[in-house]
Amino acid sequence: MHSIGELARASGLTVSALRFYDSAGVLEPALVDPVTGYRWYTDEQIAPARLVAGLRRIGMPVPEIAAAVRAEPAAVHRLLDTHLRRLVDGLADARREVTRLRAMVDPARPATTTLLLSPADLAGALDAVRFAVGVDPELPMLSGVLLDVEPDGVRLVATDRYRLALARSRADVDGPPVRVFVPVALVDQLRPLLDAADAWPVSLTVAGADLRVVVADRTVTGTALPYDFPDYRRLLRKAVGERPTARRILVDVASLRAALADPAAPTVARDHDGTAHEVTVLGVDDQGGLRLLPAADLGADALRVGVNGGYLLDALDAAGAPQLVLELDGPVAPLAVRRPDDADTFSVLMPIRL
Repeated sequence: MHSIGELARASGLTVSALRFYDSAGVLEPALVDPVTGYRWYTDEQIAPARLVAGLRRIGMPVPEIAAAVRAEPAAVHRLLDTHLRRLVDGLADARREVTRLRAMVDPARPATTTLLLSPADLAGALDAVRFAVGVDPELPMLSGVLLDVEPDGVRLVATDRYRLALARSRADVDGPPVRVFVPVALVDQLRPLLDAADAWPVSLTVAGADLRVVVADRTVTGTALPYDFPDYRRLLRKAVGERPTARRILVDVASLRAALADPAAPTVARDHDGTAHEVTVLGVDDQGGLRLLPAADLGADALRVGVNGGYLLDALDAAGAPQLVLELDGPVAPLAVRRPDDADTFSVLMPIRL
């Protein structure tokens, strides 16, 4: 048997860390002296303690460390892969934020970035996110579409806090990556021009807050909104990141739309701030398909999620596909609405507590 100090020296963990992981149920001692309270560990616990020390150094969350200690090697590798992706995403977020902060601390002449885009691609991306633009005058930081320019394209994002929509358009990019928040009025002015048959390519130029879009013989100019758009990447990781328990259900859009629009469609009444709301509850039938649940079928163990039915209809229409995949992961997890063949275009609806 080894004392807690001996295990600390053998594993690289501090004594206080070993006490913490004991209290958290991650690495419990083999024996605790009932008189002195001293913790004692076996030889077999040295390797798990070293694993805990390594996972701690790379910042893995405690619940995942606990799972890794008890898992088979293949499962530990999956946990490591997931955490590594999280670290890579976090580093990319940090780099973007550092770039923004440098420009804020020492503003210089803004660099110019020009994108050449397919009008059809850009129109489809705008249609996929426009429905989620915020309309609350008290939240002007949500009243537009974020263009997050990447080396080979641009990601479009919109949210009103209750739903989040993303799409991507390929582009030839000349200039540094940039994030620009486009007012919805400019989006709506641009969108009809993209339907012109001879409007290829679309030229979009960003120079600081100045925006210039050329579509065929038409030019649209505007000024970016001066607000910090929410960190949508972090929101996505929390909302629809690694979700091994999520049920993915392929649905026919026309059939689901008809079911939602049916006046007899089942809903559940819920009160919010003194106002009654009709909530659409999605569940799974015996064949693994999607069904709308009435109040009588809201069993405690049933997989279900409540959403605003009108918002779901908007998401179905915006996706522009005959079939979609809905991801259900329980009553407090967001509902993801995805295209089966396009990982970059999807929307997320916040759940309504049932």
